[in-house]
Amino acid sequence: MPEIGGVRRIARPLERVSVLSRISLTARILAVNILPLLLLGGGIVYLDSYRAQLLDERYKLARIEAQITAEALAGATRQRQDALLLQIGKEQDMRLRLFDAEGNLVADSFQLGEPTFTLDDPTDDPFNLRFARFLDQIVDTVVSAQPVPRYIEPESNEADAWPELQRARELGISQIELRQAADRTPVITAAAPVGLQGMTLLTTRNAIDITESVRRARSTLGTGVFFTLLASILLSLFLARTIVSPLQTLSKAAQRVRLGREREVQVPRLPNRRDEIGMLARAVADMTDALRHRIDAVEHFAADVAHEIKNPLASLRSATESLGHVDDPELRAQLLDIATHDVRRIDRLVTEISDASRIDAEMSRATFEPVDLADLVGNIIERRSNRGLDEGCEIVFEKPTRDARAMGVPERLERVIDNLIDNAASFSPQGGMIRVVVQRDGDAILATVMDDGPGIAPDSRLKVFERFHSDRPEDESFGNHSGLGLAIARTIAEAHGGTLTAQDRPDGKGGACLVLALPAMPDDSQAGV
Repeated sequence: MPEIGGVRRIARPLERVSVLSRISLTARILAVNILPLLLLGGGIVYLDSYRAQLLDERYKLARIEAQITAEALAGATRQRQDALLLQIGKEQDMRLRLFDAEGNLVADSFQLGEPTFTLDDPTDDPFNLRFARFLDQIVDTVVSAQPVPRYIEPESNEADAWPELQRARELGISQIELRQAADRTPVITAAAPVGLQGMTLLTTRNAIDITESVRRARSTLGTGVFFTLLASILLSLFLARTIVSPLQTLSKAAQRVRLGREREVQVPRLPNRRDEIGMLARAVADMTDALRHRIDAVEHFAADVAHEIKNPLASLRSATESLGHVDDPELRAQLLDIATHDVRRIDRLVTEISDASRIDAEMSRATFEPVDLADLVGNIIERRSNRGLDEGCEIVFEKPTRDARAMGVPERLERVIDNLIDNAASFSPQGGMIRVVVQRDGDAILATVMDDGPGIAPDSRLKVFERFHSDRPEDESFGNHSGLGLAIARTIAEAHGGTLTAQDRPDGKGGACLVLALPAMPDDSQAGV
């Protein structure tokens, strides 16, 4: 690890914040719901391919119509040609013009009869048509459509004014040309040679039906997309409100709890919601309550610690201050005994308090392993006997007949059993009997410790597990116990998913009965059943 200027620099991984994480949840919900609809709306643009397909079909039709009409005109008399031009023009809504070999106009269906169509003047169109043409221009720009030349009726009536007629005369085959009227509707012209006399035919059609069809399809699709988009936005906002609003409420409540400015801040539990948001709200509320209880417990524990240490310190101070004013050797010896006893008491308190304060943190990080509770209890009893810690009591151990394994931390479970036996020995009379029974009861392993002492009153069976609670025998020296033993034992039991309770003795005799219950591992005899 590099050092700069004598100071060790700690390398930290760079925190990468994604762009998405900076976007609010409401915006993300809207984007997820609207983006597919916008892509669908993009289909309006691709209606241009539909228009191109229609124009392609109309090119083929115009070529065929021009060729068939040219063949019909080729063998007809002049009078018959005029009649055919007029008849076909009316039936097909076209304008047909016939030119001679010199390119002069011979006949025009619009001059022979009433025009079958007129090109629209867009200056007088209503708003809806002007808006439709505006959309046409937008679509053409987006798809980069090839520009279409404007259809302008030439002033000259000669064939040279029409490029498609020139090509048809030169190449001898039909020619198609697309132009655009002032109102952006397509005008399709087709030129075809007529017979062998050099005459040519020009057909003109204003295919407004193509534009109307494309606009109608675009309008239908656009209307559907608009209302679907509107519904999606409303539903997305509703969904965002049902998700984001309670999350914001929970966030604000959690912030007030963190700041600690309002002691009685209530985190909403959202009881009417049965979804994940409701589960989160109740979990946060429960976590907040647990945190408050833990803080209260720490505060009470700190106050109790100060109180418990203050008593022996006061006694120690009094003894040491008196030593300087006492000349009697016997009295000085008594004061020294008191000071020594108080020092041992403080040392015991500090040790017990340190263990009690870190037991929760240690258990949260501990790795559980299979523990045979019968073997564990047997080893503890044997060790105590060898060291003479039973205070003149006889310990009777009843081993289980079935598997007595549980998941746990051996050192901590040993502390629990040791505390229970130590507590029983301290209350038992000289020569009394302590019974330790380990048995399997369904899905639990029970370790029961019974003594011949005065027992525990029913109204005190919860208090004995409180920190610094001490109800010691009258003949016991003061200060030999901190009052934390059973509290630590119960904390360890609960960290293992078990319980530690005070009960009546099952045999009906007097004395205390403390029962440790732990979740049992599956019995080998039941495995595979």
